[in-house]
Amino acid sequence: MAAETGLTAGEYIKHHLTNLTFGLHPEHGWSLAHDAEEAAAMGFWAIHLDSMFWSLLLGLVFVGLFRKVAREVTSGVPGPLQNFVEVLVEFVESNVKGSFSGGPNPLIAPLALTIFVWVFLMNLMDLIPVDLIPWIATHLGIHFQRVVPSTDPNITFGLSLTVFALIVYYSVKIKGVGGFVGELTGMPFQTSNPLLKPLFMPVNLLLEGVNLLAKPFSLSLRLFGNLYAGEMIFILIALMYSAGVGLAVFGGVLQWVWAVFHILVITLQAFIFMVLTIVYLDMAHAEHH
Repeated sequence: MAAETGLTAGEYIKHHLTNLTFGLHPEHGWSLAHDAEEAAAMGFWAIHLDSMFWSLLLGLVFVGLFRKVAREVTSGVPGPLQNFVEVLVEFVESNVKGSFSGGPNPLIAPLALTIFVWVFLMNLMDLIPVDLIPWIATHLGIHFQRVVPSTDPNITFGLSLTVFALIVYYSVKIKGVGGFVGELTGMPFQTSNPLLKPLFMPVNLLLEGVNLLAKPFSLSLRLFGNLYAGEMIFILIALMYSAGVGLAVFGGVLQWVWAVFHILVITLQAFIFMVLTIVYLDMAHAEHH
């Protein structure tokens, strides 16, 4: 695609890493950004339309697929799709039982299943040839099109902030406001001396506050960083196709090898996000005395 459009290597990479952005531009008003500079000028409240579109579409694919299986479920010999969904549900349930000890909570297993499948589907878009959908979008008059939502930090932070909100909610629900605040100010340094307790409280709050806030950051940045790196490698490999027959052949072999390896990466990242969510919610349910 780089050779066909006359883009330099740097312009080609920049084009593929620019989202389709809609927002309020200081000079042009509400509009689509035509380059990265215009997107940056739109500020914090700009919307990445491509990330929103693909993430919502993949979410609907997940809901529609599982709803279809639920409506057509049979107690007899299951079909391939039902069998696959049952194996997936059992896999998630086994991880919940092994990592969550906070008592019965009907939200944890469905949440874990949703996170695993949704994040996996978003990651799976990284295996689509990097030029295919942008090429189609260009012919439809769309300047930019990034199709891997998990390479957008806005999406990964949105997911992790939702998990963070649940962590705070269950911490307060299970322990009460006083118990939650006491947990933040009463550990890791503890003392029975009433004179020393006020001195330890701000130190504990600082340490535990950092630990609490690090959870959404670690969730989002881990997923974003791994998928962004994978996307970048695919883009760099795609550049080889415009650098001569020898490099094109080598690039084809390299792309196949990296795609096979990347299947493990995208699955592992979805699994890690799911497991950490379960563990963090288990910690929110645990009462410290």
